[in-house]
Amino acid sequence: MSIRFPQEAHLRDERRLIIRPFAEADVDAVWEFFNRLPLPVRRNAWEDFEHRETVEKWAKELDYDKAVPLLALDGDKVVGEARLLYRDGGPLRLVGWVQWLLDPEYRGAGLGTLLVNDFITMARDSGLHHLTCMLFPDIEEAAVVTLTNLGFEGHAIAGYGVDPDGNRKDMVKMVLEL
Repeated sequence: MSIRFPQEAHLRDERRLIIRPFAEADVDAVWEFFNRLPLPVRRNAWEDFEHRETVEKWAKELDYDKAVPLLALDGDKVVGEARLLYRDGGPLRLVGWVQWLLDPEYRGAGLGTLLVNDFITMARDSGLHHLTCMLFPDIEEAAVVTLTNLGFEGHAIAGYGVDPDGNRKDMVKMVLEL
């Protein structure tokens, strides 16, 4: 892999962070990060962050051949969590899935772009053909813009997702051909 960790990340606002893979010892810091996120962000995330067991399970089942979980740290404080997920086989085995969550105080400073660029490099190094990301465009507008600026194409799918209250919501599938 051409990316080495930990790496120093320089944000547009001149803050410096460390980006490195998630490890078992990070459970407490990641759990604290998820609890700091605003409720609407937690409610619409891909995982159930209401239970510490979610993060503990990640730590127990770490397999960097299936998922590369990265953390962005400001000192000891987790300010971002991102994952590149690989599929085991089948027709989508050459497609990676990207997801990330950022502390609201670190949004708009280029952190999401840095994390996704790392995943693009990793995906190319791994021989993937595409990267994808599913988003609620009305909630995650900034993420749609970030991915579009990185060359992803958006494909709107009406009523594809469901919000935490069970209401159908439009989603956009963002796809980057590598």
